[in-house]
Amino acid sequence: MDRAAADRGLAITGLGAVSPIGLSADELCDGLLAGRIGIRPAPWADELGGGLYGAVADGFDPNAWMDDRVVAGTDGFARFAVAACNQAVAHAGLGPDGLDPVRTAVVHGTSMGGLFSVARAQWDYDRGGAAAIDPKTQITIWPNMAAAQICMANGLHGPSITVTTACASSLDALGTAALHLRAGSADIALVGATEGGYTCDPGRSHFRAAVNVAEQSYGMSTGQHDPARAMLPFAADRVGIVSGEGSAFFVLETADHALARGATVLAWLEGYGSLADAHHPSSPEPDGRWEELVMEQAQAAAGVGPGDIDAVVAHATGTPKGDTAEIRAINRVFTGNDGLVVTGIKGHTGHTGASSGAMSIMAGIRAMESGRLVNVAGTTVLDPEIAFDVALGEPRPVAIDTFQVNSFGFGGQNASVVIGRAGKAAR
Repeated sequence: MDRAAADRGLAITGLGAVSPIGLSADELCDGLLAGRIGIRPAPWADELGGGLYGAVADGFDPNAWMDDRVVAGTDGFARFAVAACNQAVAHAGLGPDGLDPVRTAVVHGTSMGGLFSVARAQWDYDRGGAAAIDPKTQITIWPNMAAAQICMANGLHGPSITVTTACASSLDALGTAALHLRAGSADIALVGATEGGYTCDPGRSHFRAAVNVAEQSYGMSTGQHDPARAMLPFAADRVGIVSGEGSAFFVLETADHALARGATVLAWLEGYGSLADAHHPSSPEPDGRWEELVMEQAQAAAGVGPGDIDAVVAHATGTPKGDTAEIRAINRVFTGNDGLVVTGIKGHTGHTGASSGAMSIMAGIRAMESGRLVNVAGTTVLDPEIAFDVALGEPRPVAIDTFQVNSFGFGGQNASVVIGRAGKAAR
C-alpha cells in the first residue's frame, strides 16, 4: 500500500461472518455467488405449524470460540459476535498480540440484543417461578454484552460502544468507529453487528415468544412456504420479510496504522451518511427523499458523485413500502448513470437485521475482487417503477471500483456507506 492509496480513507483489513449461508466470510460470499439460499423451515416450525427463518448455517459450535463458562454466560447473539470478530482479527493477520489494549476500539450493532434470553427467562418464570430462572440471565440480556465479551476475550480497554439503530446498526457502527479513528482515540476498530441466536438452544417452546416479537419488529411475515420465493427484493409481486440471524465483522484501521504494519487492504471505507426519516415508526416517507439525501451525504463524504458509483447493494427488503421508497430514491440519485448495477442479498439470507448491511458490504467487496456481483435471488419480474439495472437470474459480470450500500431501519434510521477498491488510483 502506497502513501497515495493511504490518503483515501479508512482501511478494511479483515472480515468475519456467521451467517445463514455459511460460517465464515468466504463461505458467505462464495455461497451468495453460487446461488445458495439460507432461508429454510424454522427450527420451531413444528411447534408453530410452519414458518421460515434465515437460521445460521448448521455446524456452528460456540466452544470453538469460547470456553464452557463463557458460553453459559452469553446469549446466542453474543456467541455469534465473538466468533465473527475473532475470524476478522485472524483474517487481518493481527494474531493474539496484534491488538493494542488501549488503542483498539470495539463498536458493535444489534437491534434486539439478548431477546432470546428475555423470552427464555419469562418462559421459565411462568412455569417454575423465580427459582427456575437462569442466574446468568442478567448478564446475557443486555445489548452491550457482545462488545463486552469481545473486549474481555481480547483484553481490550479502548472504547467499547454498542449501537442500536435497527437494521441500520452495522453501517452506523462503521460510521461511529470511523469517528473514533479519525479523532485519534484508536488506531484499530473491531466493527460489526449481530442479530438472533434463537437457534443456539433448539427445541425450547419459548421460541414462540421470541419469533413473534421478532416478526412484529420486522413489520410483516411473508406468508410464503417456498424458501426460494420467500423474499423478493424489488419484485412486482413482493410480499414481505423472512427474519434471519447472524453476525458480520470488520477490522477497520487508520491508513497510517495499516501502512505501518504492512497490512493487506481489502477495501476502503470512504464515506458515510446517517439521518432520521422522522416519518413513521415502521414506514419510510413514501417518496424516498430521506433515503435519497443519506445516499448523497455518503457520496459527499467520500468526495464522489453519483456517476462514480459502479454498483449499489441495496437494503431491498422485499416489503411493498420499504422497497418503493428506496426505488424512488435510487431512481433520482442515479439519473444518468447508465452503468450502475443494483443488487440485494436478502433473498439469499433472509433479513438478518442489524448485520444485514455488513453482510452486504462483504458481498460488494467480493464483487470488486472477483468481477462478479451477486444477483437478487427469487425476483423475476421487477417493480415497473424501477429505472435502474438490477442483477437478476445469475451473478453479473462487473468491474467495480466504488460501490454503495444502504441500510434503512425502523424508526426512520437511514444509513449509507461508500466503499472503494483497494489499490485504485486516489482521486
